[in-house]
Amino acid sequence: MPCHNYTPVASRRDFLRTAGCGFGAVAFEALTRSPLLAASGGLTRASAALTGRAGRAKNVIFLFMEGGPSHLDTFDPKPLINELNGQQLPASFKPPILAMGESKSPIMGSPRKWAQHGQSGLWVSDWFPHVATHADDLAVIKSCVSDGINHAGGVCQMNTGSVFGGRPSLGAWVDYGLGTENKNLPGFVVIKDSEKEVVNGVRNWGTGFMPAVHQGVEFSATGSPIRNLQTPKGLDDARQRDKLDLLASLNRAHAGTRADNTELEARIRSYELAYAMQAEAPGTVDLSKETAATKTLYGLDEKETAVFGRNCLLARRLVEHGVRFVQLYSGAGSGWDSHTQLEKNHSALCRSVDKPIAALLADLKARGLLDETLVIWGGEFGRTPMAEQTGGRDHNPGGFTMWMAGGGVKGGQSIGATDDLGLYAVKDKLHVHDLHATILHLLGVDHTKLIYHHQGRPERIDLNEGKVYRGLAKVV
Repeated sequence: MPCHNYTPVASRRDFLRTAGCGFGAVAFEALTRSPLLAASGGLTRASAALTGRAGRAKNVIFLFMEGGPSHLDTFDPKPLINELNGQQLPASFKPPILAMGESKSPIMGSPRKWAQHGQSGLWVSDWFPHVATHADDLAVIKSCVSDGINHAGGVCQMNTGSVFGGRPSLGAWVDYGLGTENKNLPGFVVIKDSEKEVVNGVRNWGTGFMPAVHQGVEFSATGSPIRNLQTPKGLDDARQRDKLDLLASLNRAHAGTRADNTELEARIRSYELAYAMQAEAPGTVDLSKETAATKTLYGLDEKETAVFGRNCLLARRLVEHGVRFVQLYSGAGSGWDSHTQLEKNHSALCRSVDKPIAALLADLKARGLLDETLVIWGGEFGRTPMAEQTGGRDHNPGGFTMWMAGGGVKGGQSIGATDDLGLYAVKDKLHVHDLHATILHLLGVDHTKLIYHHQGRPERIDLNEGKVYRGLAKVV
């Protein structure tokens, strides 16, 4: 039998390089082929390696409203904007730097009807009546801050920690640190609500300088969630296995002299993962196994909610089968960006996601999965209190709202605050770096210990700037 991993040593330099790197490669192979979670320890074992404690959250479902939903019309009521409707920004407020550069735009009131919900009395607008029924499960963070004034920078930072491309995504960091609980499914899955391209494209779920094996796997927005999953007719399992083994031997021979190219290793692993997925993935994404009542709960029988409802139901099934990080995009292609006709735009989008999100929370709770699944809602930034063009609002990274539920989060609380116009965060300001650090904390990971060395520098998701906000967790 030929030894496919043998590469003839051509020079002393090659010998020293391969000998010096060989044992490190063995260790890396062990870590990546068998996830940090291993067989018995699960998340507790991985958490202990990074923090010495177990995180309550085991999985993440990130509901990303791309384009920037208006916090002033959803979860952060500001009566003053109605009082000052049509007037200029008061001199006591610092004028913001606006993405569209419009100056002296008048304040625009909100026609929303607000009510307090649950025992906690959280304020939610009439745009989210179904989510409002879960008020006591939500931790609404009203003081989020980003550096991204435009969509490219904002989406990039919310996903990778930086307004500039080239860094690993949050999902990739989680997969790198905790691995997957199911070797037959990806550890990080991305699902959009349409075939439109998300701003920055696949870089939002890429790995940057980290090994490419940790990148997100995009599921299809329409039709079968996983493309080309079925085995071609006339190809039996043994023949396919032989083809993969031959392909792997050729690829590893090619990769043997290209140790710095992690995409080659990721490609090899992707073939093996695809082979394994053929056995398990069809059952995981088969929604026909769900009851009629469950499909109705998610709104699969309604035109407005069918797409995002399907994606939310898929997300529940994926985390149920051990996928570590699932990211759902609503409004792919900056759909939530409302420089004009915010009322029309947000009304339709809120209706499309409200019922499915509420169903996801209810379903996770009913199955005993909510406390170990961290659900995150938000976009790359919020909107300004000033009007823009025809009934729209401009970008506002200076103060906006996100919420979290499940995963050890203490629900029924409002965290932080913006000023009286919702323009700037003024209390318990949480930068994107702090949000990322806190998400890892809820997963049982110390963000200061989850490090990847790149070009001599210890890199972290928070760019060495984030701080954990411990008030989110049930147990501090």
